[in-house]
Amino acid sequence: MAAIHILHLHSSFDLGGKEARAVRLMNAFGDVARHTIVSGVPEATGARDAIAKGIAYDIAQNPPPLTGKPSVARYEAIAKYMRRFDLVLSYNWGAIDGVMARRVFGKGTPPIVHHEDGFNADEAGGLKPERNMYRRIALGAAHALVVPSRTLETIALGTWKQPAGRVHRIVNGIDVARYAAAPGARTIPGFRKKPGEVVIGTLAGLRAVKDLPLLVRAFGGLSGPVRLVIVGEGPERGAIQAAADAMGIADRVHLPGFLPDPARYIGLFDMLALSSRSEQFPIAVVEAMAAGLPVVAPPVGDVPTMVSVENHPYIARGGIELWLRDAMQALVADADLRARVGAANRLKAQAEYAESGMIDAYRRLYAAAAGAPGILG
Repeated sequence: MAAIHILHLHSSFDLGGKEARAVRLMNAFGDVARHTIVSGVPEATGARDAIAKGIAYDIAQNPPPLTGKPSVARYEAIAKYMRRFDLVLSYNWGAIDGVMARRVFGKGTPPIVHHEDGFNADEAGGLKPERNMYRRIALGAAHALVVPSRTLETIALGTWKQPAGRVHRIVNGIDVARYAAAPGARTIPGFRKKPGEVVIGTLAGLRAVKDLPLLVRAFGGLSGPVRLVIVGEGPERGAIQAAADAMGIADRVHLPGFLPDPARYIGLFDMLALSSRSEQFPIAVVEAMAAGLPVVAPPVGDVPTMVSVENHPYIARGGIELWLRDAMQALVADADLRARVGAANRLKAQAEYAESGMIDAYRRLYAAAAGAPGILG
């Protein structure tokens, strides 16, 4: 049987949560599928480095633009391009015009599965009515809409008015066992953990929606031998560094840039801290839980229900900056508390967030959409 040819429509293809999941699925499908990847930002293709050797893929050259003003001509060009493939996968608002193209020019266009993983800063404070209406119209042409969180499932069924049979909630999973690696295998370039030091870490794209300067300010109010490690890259690096400089703590804030494979280094942290204005089902929380870490975070998306009951007191309920500071301070001061909360998180990750279940759910959905059950293994 010939390999199924899948088109992936990404607004950009640098390695973040949705890209990491898409690549893990590509790797899991092996040689039964080949892939063409569209990055709306042509130079943003860093996630390709995580694609396993032997996986058949290419990065599309000069595809029709995924974004721009509504245009019948652009929709027609996108639909014509999609007709080369057996299945189309589109990701987030930046690629929803692929779904709209199928809505307008559906004849001969392959089935499309759309994925919504969350919102950028422009919708972190509230969804835009015009985008909600556009999603309602476009998503009628999708075979399925996939979301990772209960929060997004509620939005899809209510605000976007999608029928229940079209909406699939598939939680993000990881290879939980890999996160129990021996400490000697864990490294972060330019960083060495000192005896007695408590390391607060986070993994995030350095974007405004993550509000990492707020995390720096909250960290700056802590007492004790602490350091903050922010793993990631993006346009907010300067603002983060400026916040550290302004508080006189630049020597205790380490920004190593983007690092692949968090299982190799997340165990150097003593806790994970988030400061995001918007999240849905952040994979970094699952990774921290699998590594046996407590999590300090705002109550965004599904985070309050993702963590263990023992971790609930460290999910913010008031003014975020002061609450994060106080929650981090409580954990900094008590190693036994960190161990108890982390152990409970690890048990929950092992029970609920295994990668195998996620892969099987996507495998079944994509095969059904392509009209070839079992073709993806």
